[in-house]
Amino acid sequence: MQQKLFSLIKIASTALITSALGLEIWQLYLLFNDASLPPQLVPIFWIASIALIAHLIEGLIAGFIANTCKKNFFIYGVYTFFVGFVGLLELQEIISSSKE
Repeated sequence: MQQKLFSLIKIASTALITSALGLEIWQLYLLFNDASLPPQLVPIFWIASIALIAHLIEGLIAGFIANTCKKNFFIYGVYTFFVGFVGLLELQEIISSSKE
């Protein structure tokens, strides 16, 4: 049951973070062309920005942990950036199982 939930979270998180990145790129495009987002998308933009910052912090933490455990920090960091907290839990499980 937990694996199904994790799979669902990973799929949803990857889709939402990719959408948030697209929204950020669109916002940058609009800024360079002296335009702005439609007013109804501004709250979504701020929520997406907060989610991207949170996922970036999680990715950095995962990369640091993976680096200290002699794992590939880039792969774990990017993976955790897209899937979120589930990536940190999976990294913790990998590290604890390799110590046994």
